[in-house]
Amino acid sequence: MDLVIDANIIMSALIATEGKTYDLILNDGIKLASPDKLAEELEKHKLDILEKSGLSEYDFNLFLSIISARINFVPYSEINKFVLEAENISPDQNDTEYFAVALKLRCAIWSNDKKLKTQDKVKVYSTDELVKILH
Repeated sequence: MDLVIDANIIMSALIATEGKTYDLILNDGIKLASPDKLAEELEKHKLDILEKSGLSEYDFNLFLSIISARINFVPYSEINKFVLEAENISPDQNDTEYFAVALKLRCAIWSNDKKLKTQDKVKVYSTDELVKILH
């Protein structure tokens, strides 16, 4: 299953490094992609993630490198022709690039943001929905 992974899913996996989200990220049946901006988002929230997770900076970086190795980061240059359509679809302008990657790859988005389900052009799966589908 091909999926665009949202930043909130990665943050959830980093905060709880044991659990269904982390297990799904490591599931060989899932092929993950994300816009390049994901790394920026994680860096922006790094202190908050460290505080909530109790991870050391070393462990945070280790888990992040394990997770990142499973993700195909798509550069903006490869999705720019999908951005206008994505802007019209995305209920949250902060998620436009995630929708652009989904349009480019013709796949669903993995996000727990309920607002993203208010559109009907790109399928959005929550973690709980993926657990039911894949187990």
